[in-house]
Amino acid sequence: MSHHRNPRALLTPAMHSVLDRISRSPQVPLHALTPEQARMVYEVGAGVLEIPSPKLQRVESFTIPARDGHALAVRLYAPSSEPLPVLVYFHGGGFTIGSIATHDVLCRTLSHLAHCAVLSVGYRLAPQHKFPVAHDDAWDAVQWVAAQGASMGLDTTRIAVGGDSAGGTLAAACALQARAAALPLALQLLFYPGCAAHQDTPSHKTFAHGFLLEEPGISYFFNHYIRTVADRDDWRFAPLNAADVEGVAPAWFGLAECDPLVDEGVLYADKLRAAGVPVDLEIYRGVVHEFIKMGRAIPEAHRAHADAARALKKAFQLIATHHD
Repeated sequence: MSHHRNPRALLTPAMHSVLDRISRSPQVPLHALTPEQARMVYEVGAGVLEIPSPKLQRVESFTIPARDGHALAVRLYAPSSEPLPVLVYFHGGGFTIGSIATHDVLCRTLSHLAHCAVLSVGYRLAPQHKFPVAHDDAWDAVQWVAAQGASMGLDTTRIAVGGDSAGGTLAAACALQARAAALPLALQLLFYPGCAAHQDTPSHKTFAHGFLLEEPGISYFFNHYIRTVADRDDWRFAPLNAADVEGVAPAWFGLAECDPLVDEGVLYADKLRAAGVPVDLEIYRGVVHEFIKMGRAIPEAHRAHADAARALKKAFQLIATHHD
């Protein structure tokens, strides 16, 4: 798959036209900006291709304490006021950009479709906060939900973690932490997660340029986040480097075929499967990284939302039957 002679030929017509529009816009690439500028540009553009925002009964913003006393911004979404199972969600953005706001529509959509609560976590960003701060913030949020979520009207017997891109890395690493802490999770929901220590799989070469997430952009993000080369080999950055994944939460993967990260997503799915972890893997054909936030233009985004919601519903009900 990755050794395609003309990888552009793999794109769907709709995906092609979105990429053409982007390439024709006068926008400076994110990696040519300061992190602050890149955050602003991403913030402004984040909603451009999003589907209409679902209305929910509960949307509450508040803070929770991180281990060092930092007040971690979170936003809770719920379709009703009954105690619901909860997805702890980590936004993408290479550990450097992105926010609760840039992923608001996605979190609302998952809450609405899966009929569950979603807690979106505003973990601290690089380069101000380097590895492993984002990971520690993410894990602190999961532990807070387990310990305190009931006070917010959540069903803490049923917790899932999820995220896209760098947020998928955080979710996968939190699933590894949860196993070590004997905290049962219903699911890890991973949209095109970063899983590998280095960008050395074939898909990184095939899709290095012209497929939205470009090689210079990946290096830009990671160089802001990583303190030393050794950090790359840490499983909290590269879940593929975890010594042992046996007994981690069941996983749902939603990967994009034309994405530098697709191969490492498949490798991590394979690693989990080999350890006996239940894995559900979807590869959406002809689309690129970030496609799940392009529902206005890309029909595959709607399919991915529906598939992810189905996986959540199934996982939350499965766990529920154990508690009966």
